[in-house]
Amino acid sequence: MTGFGARLASAMAARGPLCLGIDPHPELLQAWGLPVDVEGLTAFCDVCIRAYEGFAIVKPQVAFFESYGAAGYSVLETVIAELRDAGVLVLADAKRGDIGSTMAAYAAAWAGDSPLACDAVTASPYLGFESLRPLLDTAARHDRGVFVLAATSNPEGASVQRAVVDGRTVAQSIVDDVSAENRATGRGSVGVVVGATLAEVPDLGELGGPVLLPGVGAQGGRPDALRGLGGAAAGTLLPAVSREVLRAGPDVGAVRAAAERMRDAVAHLAG
Repeated sequence: MTGFGARLASAMAARGPLCLGIDPHPELLQAWGLPVDVEGLTAFCDVCIRAYEGFAIVKPQVAFFESYGAAGYSVLETVIAELRDAGVLVLADAKRGDIGSTMAAYAAAWAGDSPLACDAVTASPYLGFESLRPLLDTAARHDRGVFVLAATSNPEGASVQRAVVDGRTVAQSIVDDVSAENRATGRGSVGVVVGATLAEVPDLGELGGPVLLPGVGAQGGRPDALRGLGGAAAGTLLPAVSREVLRAGPDVGAVRAAAERMRDAVAHLAG
């Protein structure tokens, strides 16, 4: 299997630089006239799978499946399998982060051989970047990717991420650690997560991997303001959108049309 970095770059070039979310929030299920239960979850995801066929990458938000327990995870396994069968890359938005054997277990679940394993997974480095080593190594062995939280848009994150240590913000140190990882492997399969609504972002010029940009659309991120963000290389910026598209549901055609409009809006980031 080709490494995730190459697979993502190829998909973005061919299908557009857009990551579509599957966020089955209870309020969205209700807005779609669906019950807030596993039956509604399944119906919601079926619409998303059909609407998103042919796009580059899709990001299920794991928390909204986990809240239904084992039945929710079963639905998530089906979503992952059906999207991948359709040729769509899958990014599990799980934000896992721990140490030692626990991190290794998370790695096996999301980047190893389990039914939950996706093309890539999000991870939190705020127990120290090297706490992610089991995940980084497992993902590399299985040709999967990791997106590491660096600079998030939630106000609470600033007190940690913008703190300056040895002349760099903590967020910049995370970006630099990811850059070093990509230089060491030469695969460009480790990316960072940077909020699309942030006024100040880390220097991304030497990252050597993709930049996931959540917050485009309903959360206020403007597609026209993203080009060259943080000095990122052309073709590496990956805007992520969820509510802006999903609120068009429940009609499959309407969701797909909203996704296509957003893809057209960010097409200038393709290269």
